[in-house]
Amino acid sequence: MATPVIEVHNLVKQFTLGEQTVNAVNGIDFAIQPGEIVSIIGPSGSGKSTLLGLIGGLDTPTSGTIAIDGVDITAMNERQLTAVRNEKIGFVFQFFNLITTLSAVENVALPIQFAVKKQFNATERATELLTILELDDRLHHRPNQLSGGQQQRVAIARALANNPPLLLADEPTGNLNTEAGALVMQTLKQVRDEFGTTVVIVTHDPTIATQADRSLELVDGKIV
Repeated sequence: MATPVIEVHNLVKQFTLGEQTVNAVNGIDFAIQPGEIVSIIGPSGSGKSTLLGLIGGLDTPTSGTIAIDGVDITAMNERQLTAVRNEKIGFVFQFFNLITTLSAVENVALPIQFAVKKQFNATERATELLTILELDDRLHHRPNQLSGGQQQRVAIARALANNPPLLLADEPTGNLNTEAGALVMQTLKQVRDEFGTTVVIVTHDPTIATQADRSLELVDGKIV
């Protein structure tokens, strides 16, 4: 059997608020296999974004372990985590975070230019990804010349620039209307089919969640 792209064991993340300790993530276990699209759903404050930050190496757990593509990231230092994020994980956020002064192709090329291990010619790879995502007529447009849905597809292409096995999307349709949101979801499925990328989506939208292969529902930091 293939190695899970994400494997989480007894994961805990605690925050201290005054004299109170809050378990934002409270002892959870799960594995996600290569090529799966999994949604993480739950009410506001249930721990969804905290969990995504832990998986992405943006935050460190209080206890428990996280393995990404078979590599335990739990005890890594910041330099090691940066390398994992660069090589193994693409991030997509609710707000597109595109650089306004750069064109679509320049935005997508950026992660390749910063990669330590360069796999691709930056401009060629960026052009290829944008063409696959049907933005070949928008290569030289800046973000303010693109619709919200187009900007999010550029952001997805940028997340795929270094060909990571894992794409983490935090409310990727939260800033879009229904039609644009559906197109972004279609794009994420296309990414999985085209590249075999594993996709994890945090969402509060049940319509988006039901389009995943399966859902993990979080309530008070636990999977229910």
